[in-house]
Amino acid sequence: MEKRVVLAIVLMVLVLFAHLWVQETFFPPAPPPPQAPTAPKPSPSTEPPSTPPAVSPPKPAPEKAVAPPRAGPRPPQTTASVETPLYRAVVSSDGGKLQEWTLRYRGEKPMIALGEQGPAGLLVGPEANLEPVPMALEPQTVTLDQARPSGDLVLIGAAHGLDVRETLSFKADQYTVETHVRLENPGRAPVTVTVSFPWMVSLHEKHPPEKFLGQRPTEVLWATTGGVERVEDLTAVGQHATEGRWVAMGSTWYLAAFIPRTPGFSLVAAGDVKKAEGKTGDVRVTIAARATPTVAPGQVWEARILTYIGPKEYDRLAAHGLEDSVNFGGFPLPRRYGGLPMEWLGVPILKLMTWLYGFVPNYGVVIIVITVLSKVLFYPLTVKSMRSMKAMQALQPHVNNLRNKYRSDPRKLQEETLALYRKHNVNPMGGCLPMVAQVPIFYALYLALSVSVELQNAPFLCFGRVFGVDLWICDLANHDPTYVLPVLMGISMFVQQKMTPTMGDPRQAKMMLIMPFVFTFMFLNLPSGLVLYWFVSNVLQILQQWWMDRPGRAREAKDAARA
Repeated sequence: MEKRVVLAIVLMVLVLFAHLWVQETFFPPAPPPPQAPTAPKPSPSTEPPSTPPAVSPPKPAPEKAVAPPRAGPRPPQTTASVETPLYRAVVSSDGGKLQEWTLRYRGEKPMIALGEQGPAGLLVGPEANLEPVPMALEPQTVTLDQARPSGDLVLIGAAHGLDVRETLSFKADQYTVETHVRLENPGRAPVTVTVSFPWMVSLHEKHPPEKFLGQRPTEVLWATTGGVERVEDLTAVGQHATEGRWVAMGSTWYLAAFIPRTPGFSLVAAGDVKKAEGKTGDVRVTIAARATPTVAPGQVWEARILTYIGPKEYDRLAAHGLEDSVNFGGFPLPRRYGGLPMEWLGVPILKLMTWLYGFVPNYGVVIIVITVLSKVLFYPLTVKSMRSMKAMQALQPHVNNLRNKYRSDPRKLQEETLALYRKHNVNPMGGCLPMVAQVPIFYALYLALSVSVELQNAPFLCFGRVFGVDLWICDLANHDPTYVLPVLMGISMFVQQKMTPTMGDPRQAKMMLIMPFVFTFMFLNLPSGLVLYWFVSNVLQILQQWWMDRPGRAREAKDAARA
């Protein structure tokens, strides 16, 4: 009887959960009524209107512009769209805010979608009460291509007794927006206001980092005359204001930066962490370019600022003075812990990759070529290291005899061992020093491949997709979804370890054979470009070792040991 009661209770619980699941899945609650739209869709247009005339010093408003409202209710918000081969942008009439900026970069999926966060547009007012300027916006659509490489959006409005004109200039071949602000004082008294271009991001501390900017940057950085300052922990941004060259938010591959083109701007970076006691919370980070002009009666204040929102392609960044935003890390420690900067090696490697890509339009092949070139460059050091290791291996029986003979006298053992090495002209460090000299170069190559946005969605041996899985390497910036390349890398490393001459304790040699398995596990989720570099490097090392292990070379080493 008790079993039946228990069974009945279990069945009732299962029926209850099944009922809830069916209700949630097939009969979801009706969605809440939509809120009043804040940005109506742009009106369709078959041909974009001609570009508005360039702004000149004080003169009447353009012919088409409606006189800006000086008071009264806030006008309704409108939007305009900008279509280029590189991105799609949606601009709001409230201060020229970028409501959308979707990159068309190496793939179909959007890389950056601003949504509610991102640049807030032009804010004008007292410093304690900054707000977007409501303006009239023309035209409604701008389409750029090779036939029309540039175009403008013009916004006309008024704020705090000033006539405001904002011109946003777009280019078909650049990830930039140049903003020209013009404030005119038609009154009889001087007006002092704060002009600000902020970029705001809110994120949760537990959000995983992203390779693209999206809604979650990974660092805040700004450039002054003394160099680049960067804060890689967004919870520790604090409050910073400087008269610098630019201020930015960035991630591994993407950057959003404000670059003042006229003097008088201060650059601001601020962070705020709000959390309950003992819990993680939200992080709010803001960067901004600000100016506080005083406009005399009948006078005009003008300023220009460039906004960059795009990939960290070195040549594009260098064209705007942003090349120092690429973080090559430090050696042998991260730069924030005192490591030496690696730009002196990383930048030439990036430029070499770009140059080679002009001849071989496949970054996988470019990585192979660079790996071969690095091996050729260090071939003399590698040969010297291998010869030293072979000579040490040939002398190992003599060293073992000395260990047995002077087991109780370590000092005498050391003297006799060094004498043995001197007799046969063998440097015990000769096998290590040439390899140590190569470490910074290999590390710089590793870093260059890690930060290279050019590898994103760049295929090597891509045979399409099967059941949603890439076959084989369709994105050198992503891990190999089939895990074939990491396994091949591990096998090549194992073969290399087996071929490398062993010296000293045999147990240590056995421990070294475990390393390929450890590295294979570590490389499973690393970018395919890095794994490809490591695999090709191992294969070339195996070929070099085979060349050195030929019978003639082996006899030379043994003869040198007997001499």
